[in-house]
Amino acid sequence: MNEKIFNKGEVIFHEGETGKSFFQITDGTAGVYLHYGEENQRKLADMRAGQFFGEMAVIDAWPRSTTVVAEDSLHVIEIDEGMLNEYFREKPDMIRALICQLGRRLFELTVEYEEVNAVIREKQEVGAEQKEGFLARMTKILEMNNLIHKVSVMTEEEKLVRQSFRDQGKDSSRVLSFKKGQIIFREGDEGKFMYAVYGGAVGIYLNYGMPEEKRLTTLYPDTFFGEMGLVMNEPRSATAVVEEDDTLLECIREEDLQALFEENPIKIYMIVSHLSHRLRALTRDYYRACAIAAGE
Repeated sequence: MNEKIFNKGEVIFHEGETGKSFFQITDGTAGVYLHYGEENQRKLADMRAGQFFGEMAVIDAWPRSTTVVAEDSLHVIEIDEGMLNEYFREKPDMIRALICQLGRRLFELTVEYEEVNAVIREKQEVGAEQKEGFLARMTKILEMNNLIHKVSVMTEEEKLVRQSFRDQGKDSSRVLSFKKGQIIFREGDEGKFMYAVYGGAVGIYLNYGMPEEKRLTTLYPDTFFGEMGLVMNEPRSATAVVEEDDTLLECIREEDLQALFEENPIKIYMIVSHLSHRLRALTRDYYRACAIAAGE
């Protein structure tokens, strides 16, 4: 790990480059750009103290997807791809920080992706042009909607997990066994856990139990789900249903992350990698939707 300082206007890395390290900002601001220096240059975000950038190229071993530029005097810590475990041991609070940042990006991009798709549907259905400020208004509405009803009561999901602990006498373990047909959480529920699948299968549904029910996917061992409940405390966007008897799930809370790293660092890497893969796939879909919305 190295501390580095970049001057205003200096490029930290370019879009398309191979990445072998990522960065955490300790002071200053970095701008994240698509097509930097070109006619169609677009600024995606400003990154500030405490935030990470460049981690997806290291985790997924893909070329850099953006260009990052120092907007002022920029102080960073550079973490080499082989130093991640050491970095987390020295700064265990950064485990949660990195996972939450990835989750926040995923949530925010999901909101934007849904808004762009709404514009596409509007154009297709009524031939309307995208109105100025439409996306900004929709973002505000969705964010406000997701903030309501956050009360300090035990959710049905928490009751299910606690009852499973009691039934199995495994209060010291996070790994629980579930029966076919059990609902882990419902669409719209408040979420506080994420899950790792160790055995069996879990189906993810929209409108579960309704005539318009739709199965989105089936999850098998070595996969994760429910991460938005862990990192953002957001209402569940789908319903998770156990598809096989003796399905084994590890229930992970935010406060479990440091212990999880100490027990088995590869689990933390798998969670980070899972979020990174989802974010990269959603980014690709988002750009495609933007092109359709713009009539390109």
